Amino acid sequence: MSAAVERLTGLVQSEERFAIPYADLRETQVEAMNELFQERRERIRLLAFRAKEAGVSEIRSRADAVGLLFPHTAYKSYPESFLSERRWDRLGRWLGTVSAHPLNPIDTSDVVDMDDWIARYEAVGHYISCSSGTTGKSAMMIASDQDMAWSRLDTVGVFAWGSGVRPERDRRMIGIAPTAAVAKNLNARDAQQAAFGDPRIEPFTLPMPPITIGQMTKMVVLRKAIADGTARPDEIADFEATSREREQTLQTAYVKAAEHVVASRADKLYLAGMWNALHLVAGMVREMGYSGSDFNPDNCIYVGGGLKRAKLPPDYQEYVYETFNIPAGRRFQMYGMQELNSGMPRCAAGGRYHVPPWVVPFVLDSDGDALLPHESGEVQGRAAFFDLSLDGRWGGVVTGDRILLDLDPCACGNASPSVRDDITRYADLEGDDKIGCAGTVDAYVRGLS
Repeated sequence: MSAAVERLTGLVQSEERFAIPYADLRETQVEAMNELFQERRERIRLLAFRAKEAGVSEIRSRADAVGLLFPHTAYKSYPESFLSERRWDRLGRWLGTVSAHPLNPIDTSDVVDMDDWIARYEAVGHYISCSSGTTGKSAMMIASDQDMAWSRLDTVGVFAWGSGVRPERDRRMIGIAPTAAVAKNLNARDAQQAAFGDPRIEPFTLPMPPITIGQMTKMVVLRKAIADGTARPDEIADFEATSREREQTLQTAYVKAAEHVVASRADKLYLAGMWNALHLVAGMVREMGYSGSDFNPDNCIYVGGGLKRAKLPPDYQEYVYETFNIPAGRRFQMYGMQELNSGMPRCAAGGRYHVPPWVVPFVLDSDGDALLPHESGEVQGRAAFFDLSLDGRWGGVVTGDRILLDLDPCACGNASPSVRDDITRYADLEGDDKIGCAGTVDAYVRGLS
């Protein structure tokens, strides 16, 4: 690992990692980005293309790095025909354009489906994660063994920092959300269980089959076929029947989750889920006649994934907290995304998401082409990040989020850059998400694959 990168990533277990002012990090962050750029520019084909297009041979400033960031759509740039026509060899070639390591060849002649294809890559040390595809095509990202190890370390650290819960293995772990069998998510779940869960107590997950990447991508392909009018009647009927069956199974699973929570109410609970599922189960618990006074006063909660466009009442957060007796210091939320390997935990006092030293934040114009002037205070624009901890792929990404980044100290007392808790997707603001460089990046990647 390069010197500047190691200095920054070496802070992962430091108690002071969110106390370091941005001004103290800028030079080292630029140096670290350049170290990784020089090391990987010829190894990652898309990075070499971006460097040539931007005319960048060295990163000497944060502005230099902007032209080397990948639009988040780069991880969705595979032709959907690769999935619908089961062109696993071509999909592997596409994946190779964004990988930092050569992809060991795999035999695709007898690959059964997407999940089989992914399992074969995992067997040779390449882990593929996938976004939910709630706004369209799913993004696919590759990670290495080193990334998996880092993620396990980071996820425990950010939860402990943001929730005040020490990893003392004394909690009953309860997952109140459908499980997505995505490498990064499963890796983080196992790390949380090992650090915080009581080893004598079996963790609770919703009693239903996990959602695999293959199932997610199949739904994405079928949704597009339905929209295009090319889906066969039997495919539509099967999709609708599967959706109804899954909805019924999910509702039954939520009832069992509510019953399990009530039966375990005397234990120190570690609840995890997304707001819509947590709110639904909280309502069931109240209908059963229980409320906060019936639960352990040292419960904690991990909320992830945002609202995912769910429509909830204005007081949904307090409703959940009060139902499960979650004290103010035990409420954990995090700003993160599949494209990054590190999380930004929300502080209790300031209500802001704190950026760790090894993640370089950028605020760009709405097209994602230019860095907005910003030396202190707050600025609003399109979020971009460079995660220096990433090993399996390039760490720089332009997101679809509009954020307000503050470089001044937070009310919580920490001096790290922080993001206000009012993040909005450009797709929701403008009805579309148009990143300036996305078209040329998409054309380049498709040409190689």
